[in-house]
Amino acid sequence: MLTDALLLNLGYNATLVTLGAAALGLAAGATGTFLFLRKRALVSDAISHATLPGLVLAFILMVSLGGDGRALAGLMLGAAGSAMVGLLAVSWLTHATRLAEDAAIGAVLSVFFGLGIVLLTVVQTMSAGRQAGLESFLLGSTAGMLFADAMLITLGGVAVLASALALRRPMLMVAFDPGYAETQGIAVARIDLAIMALVMAITVVGLKIVGLILIVALLIIPAVTARFWTDKADRVVLLAGAFGGLSGYVGAAVSATAPNLPTGPIIVLVSFALFALSLFCAPGRGVLASGLRHLALQRRVHLRQGLLSMAMGQPVYERLTRQMLRRRGWMRADGVATDAGRAEAAATLRDEARWQALRASTELSDLAVRDDGLTAVAEVLTADQIAQLDARLRSPREVGA
Repeated sequence: MLTDALLLNLGYNATLVTLGAAALGLAAGATGTFLFLRKRALVSDAISHATLPGLVLAFILMVSLGGDGRALAGLMLGAAGSAMVGLLAVSWLTHATRLAEDAAIGAVLSVFFGLGIVLLTVVQTMSAGRQAGLESFLLGSTAGMLFADAMLITLGGVAVLASALALRRPMLMVAFDPGYAETQGIAVARIDLAIMALVMAITVVGLKIVGLILIVALLIIPAVTARFWTDKADRVVLLAGAFGGLSGYVGAAVSATAPNLPTGPIIVLVSFALFALSLFCAPGRGVLASGLRHLALQRRVHLRQGLLSMAMGQPVYERLTRQMLRRRGWMRADGVATDAGRAEAAATLRDEARWQALRASTELSDLAVRDDGLTAVAEVLTADQIAQLDARLRSPREVGA
């Protein structure tokens, strides 16, 4: 059953929903990257919660005009309107008062969401309100989604993604260094507004599938996941879009096999699974890779200290160091150095002496900052420079000093 869903073999409607969720995830992941890099992730939470009053008011308005109130385009317009008001409220509170941005976000988030819940309760008392299904916009639901709804979500996601890619250069510059961006003629305030507008757009587009409470997860988690795999900003944007698209695709497919489970939470759980996998397994910044690098560094330190002890005729007491030296054939079981071990120890002691001579050198001392206790001089200096150091080490004047 799941295989059929992943291969888009569960019917026309399920295929449409899955592709729409993938497009939404792709756009949300790429857009959320700029918000994440700008260190303003909480703003997306305020925007998403601020959509609820506009959503309910749009339903009431459409019903009062003789419609059924469930036209997705109208609900999205209402949600966008109240989200814009909420965003402006956060901006005004931050700049016109002494409130910090996080305090302003908390105030706007709670007030707008509380107002939305009150209006949602009022709607339930209306004759058309009980069948409205507006509560599905809290956590997302794809049950009964029409072709027009799926196309609207897909096209909206594609439009947001195209806008994000078109503005990626100035948005990345503002995210990393607003001061430098301003010196390059970039209007930082306008770019910030553009980022917020894209976040608002993807929030509104994703209301039907992910819901207003969980859309913030689809904006931020893929970006955080992508950050584990690369240090290059452009690649973070691309990978975040890929992780978001994969989360939307797999989550919607799983939801299609279990209609009683909400689509939004499943998509978020898939996104979290990708995050957890990256957290532990990413080759650059993952926990496993970091642990292996730490163990490798620890072993190199033990080995070098053991060789230096051997070179100076001192006993090696550390058990792990002795095991490593024996494993390499540099020490016998009774603790006596082998011929190969003595040669390696002499080379290590000579390298240590070269570093000391480098630090005392007038013309080469700047290169001594590369000394971390493990790096060989040959990795830093040329053969001629090493020969120069060796000549100084052989000089009686240098040795006497």
